Amino acid sequence: MSDRAAPRVDLRRYAWLSIVAAVVTITLKVAAWRLTGSVGLLSDAAESLVNLAAAFLALAMLTVAAKPPDAAYQFGHSKAEYFSAAFEGVMIMVAAALIIVSAVSRLLAPQPLERLGLGAIIAFGASAINGVVGTILLRAGRRHRSPTLIADGKHLWTDVATSVGVIVGIILVWLTHWQVLDPIIALLVGANIVITGAKLLRDSTRGLMDVTLPEADNQAVAAILARHSDNDVLFHGLRTRLSGSSRFAVFDALVPGAWTVSRGHDLIEDISQEIKAALPGIELQVHLEPKEDPRAYNDYDVEVPIPSNTQP
Repeated sequence: MSDRAAPRVDLRRYAWLSIVAAVVTITLKVAAWRLTGSVGLLSDAAESLVNLAAAFLALAMLTVAAKPPDAAYQFGHSKAEYFSAAFEGVMIMVAAALIIVSAVSRLLAPQPLERLGLGAIIAFGASAINGVVGTILLRAGRRHRSPTLIADGKHLWTDVATSVGVIVGIILVWLTHWQVLDPIIALLVGANIVITGAKLLRDSTRGLMDVTLPEADNQAVAAILARHSDNDVLFHGLRTRLSGSSRFAVFDALVPGAWTVSRGHDLIEDISQEIKAALPGIELQVHLEPKEDPRAYNDYDVEVPIPSNTQP
């Protein structure tokens, strides 16, 4: 028995929002850099260029992921989102490398900064835009389980942290006249970006490797199966996987061999409705087996634990 997932929600409007935000913040940050000559602001603008490239790829991957299953991709295209998240991770690492190189160069040859007050105000405005858009993307990504939007939202909040660090550096230079603080702040920003990029690469790789559902989702399915278990009905072989925003679960339902097909089917339908109510959009595959057959047991090396009272 298989229960198909609900149609995907079109998330491309969020990618367009990210693109517009990137264009605006790049313009503001480049203007701030031109005014001040701060390598910190230059590094901040470089990261926003990465945001723009990542946002365009996110738009492309969300477009692919929204396609329905077809003859060639019968489980859908949702894994396309992980390519966007991985690309964003790589681009973040590249931006970090450029920032660090620029910071080291300026550290070896410090230069005076100008118009620091105006530059800090412009950078703060760009940071505020990224903070608002990043929050919107994170909320939408978590609501729709989209790794692309979550990655983009986290990247924008990394940009916010970068901007705050740069602004602090500018203020410190203005107060102390220590020009060396500007490249030092840029180096710290670069290190923080490296960490963010590494986390995005790790998460996207886990998704491409068919990682299991989050623990809360697994426990929700296991609890429903436990409630339906009794002397006649057993469940085992529960396995789950996450594919972009799509969720999948597979398990075996063991019932008396004397049951009719109709009775077994009704049981599975009732359980499926409960699971889909708890985890909307999940796609289920259930194998109905006679509990008297020894071949129905212990045929999976790894499975999600089900409460002990449901085990054979």
